[in-house]
Amino acid sequence: MKPILVGIDGSSAAVAAALWGIDEAITRGVPLRLISVVKPTHESPEDYERDIAHAQKSLLQARLAVEALGKAVTIETDVPRGPAGSVLLEASSDAEMICVGCVGIGRYARSIVGSTATELAEEARCPVAVLRTESDRPPPDINWIVVRMTDAPGNDIVVNYAAAEAKLRRAPMLVLGGRPEELTEHADGEFERRVAEWRQHYPEVRVYRITTKHAIASYLSANDERVQLAVIGGDEAGQLAQLVGPQGHPLFRHPECSVLVVR
Repeated sequence: MKPILVGIDGSSAAVAAALWGIDEAITRGVPLRLISVVKPTHESPEDYERDIAHAQKSLLQARLAVEALGKAVTIETDVPRGPAGSVLLEASSDAEMICVGCVGIGRYARSIVGSTATELAEEARCPVAVLRTESDRPPPDINWIVVRMTDAPGNDIVVNYAAAEAKLRRAPMLVLGGRPEELTEHADGEFERRVAEWRQHYPEVRVYRITTKHAIASYLSANDERVQLAVIGGDEAGQLAQLVGPQGHPLFRHPECSVLVVR
């Protein structure tokens, strides 16, 4: 019963991560475990008490938000001590998935997002979801889940996760095709056949293909499709900063886009 872990730091992004993790836990029949990491050392007893109080308050806030949805999910909480990155990396070996927010507030947010999210994306031993907060834009008619299809080892696992997320979240799936060095600007027959196979595996998911030489980050930087989730492999984790960069950043045009790193 490996849980879905959620890093909680008191930010709205962390609460969004907890809410996103609910369906992941329910569909697998596992607990949703909320973790708020406190520093390994403190300057004074008062500093320690403040840290613990903040952790407990943050966990309560996230728990209440989860419970408010009324979904049948088992909630667990924990307050481990240590460097946030190290604690979550260690926990990743016994987790189905780790969910963290991509933005936060104050020093507590920096303890679990930013460089820690990047560290998890590159080194965690389970899939890592880096979640954005809700956008103030109106709900879209189409909100894609996007994945890149290649012949690299392990890519079928990445595409399978994307298809499963599309099914779970009732979203259409946008498949970008092929390795850049092998593609022309015309549709590739093998790519078409592979996409057709995935349509047969997931008949309830609307699957659309685009033949392109671009990686997901560069494709999205040049296009305006509404994307809720980009699913990438561990070897693509270097795209994380471009995909979930700060709002208003010139490279970032998709304020709803979260990222799931699969390994």
